[in-house]
Amino acid sequence: MTPALVGLSHRTAPVEVRERLAFPGDEAAHALSGLHDAGVEQVVLLTTCNRTELYFESGEEETFARAVDFLERAAGALPEPLPNYLYRHSGDSVALHLFRVVSGLDSMVPGEAEVQGQVREAYQRAAGSDPAMTGAVLNRLFQTALSVGGRVRSETAIGEGSASVASVAVELARKIFGDLRDRRVLVLGAGETAERMVASLGREGVQGVMVANRTYDRAVDLAERLHGRAVRMEEITRALADADIVLTSTSAPHFLVTASNLTAAYPAGVTSPLLMVDIAIPRDIDPELGGVADVFLYNVDDLQRILDESLDRRRVAAVDAESLIAREVEGFALWHRSLAVVPAIRALREHGERVRAREVARLIERMPHLSGADRDAVEAFSRRLLNQLLHEPTARLRRAAEEGRGEEALAAVRHWGEGHDLA
Repeated sequence: MTPALVGLSHRTAPVEVRERLAFPGDEAAHALSGLHDAGVEQVVLLTTCNRTELYFESGEEETFARAVDFLERAAGALPEPLPNYLYRHSGDSVALHLFRVVSGLDSMVPGEAEVQGQVREAYQRAAGSDPAMTGAVLNRLFQTALSVGGRVRSETAIGEGSASVASVAVELARKIFGDLRDRRVLVLGAGETAERMVASLGREGVQGVMVANRTYDRAVDLAERLHGRAVRMEEITRALADADIVLTSTSAPHFLVTASNLTAAYPAGVTSPLLMVDIAIPRDIDPELGGVADVFLYNVDDLQRILDESLDRRRVAAVDAESLIAREVEGFALWHRSLAVVPAIRALREHGERVRAREVARLIERMPHLSGADRDAVEAFSRRLLNQLLHEPTARLRRAAEEGRGEEALAAVRHWGEGHDLA
């Protein structure tokens, strides 16, 4: 079996196309069932916000056609024919592609870690379905890929440093406060980036989220999603006094947090660290506040600078990651090529076992005086002898296959087998 894949990603398709093939939640399991019904019986469906890919064991054109047909039916009408957005691989390039995907080298943000869990979930879903939709090739491919992803992250610096504005905010908060448990955050604006930052902080234990927005209903909606409370814009000075972290991302044409706000919130002066992250353009926080003792103010340019430095380090680390992946791809390719001689090795061993069993039976028949223990000893000796005799020829068969000489070796085995009852 030759591994193959067909798919699309952020590199080949815009979001309006990718979202048509997202298969969120239980839809992925239903899609697997649909693929099975369509005749693609051994397949792993990997679906993330940035990609949808089908990995299957057969690289035959008929399998590709069935997979593409399934995706076309799932996507419905598109601006262009679906094949215009698709890429396909077969053979060794499948391992190279998947190993790069699971390592985060094919992601929008180099080294992002979430994709490894998504690959694991996709594989477990296919392998654990009834009937199982993975065979020897897909099992080896995905198990090796997950191992490679873990090694890339542990043996290289590909995952070090922040990889998004949200992660930069969390990193800054950790540096300033250390433990983030029970820290309180005030959010000005109800944009997606601010929401992601709060969600990231929440995973670190930040509590007491307060949300203010020009439209109060939107503040209420976001506060509910973040398990916090909404405050009105005219109440932000009072809320400021209760906050350890302030995140702003409004479209206000003027400063929302000024020296007067800070003075009113802290009449005795700021006496403990206050982190302020202003990602609004124009800015929401008066930049002069960055000079106040114990106030740590960062704007969008500051965050982008930190992010660029992290991504530069990741790009350098990607060179080491690519080298590791290349070695693992070669290992998988050697294993896959060795499969070509597995039937011949099995036939050799079955032939040897038939000869061994026949000759041992003849020997024991001529030596009826042997005790049960002696007969067992003869059986054990004959099995050890057979294994030793077959070890070198089977090892040579595997090496020949790994070196690309599998057909030559198989021809020799077939020629020998013509006169030796080789099944």
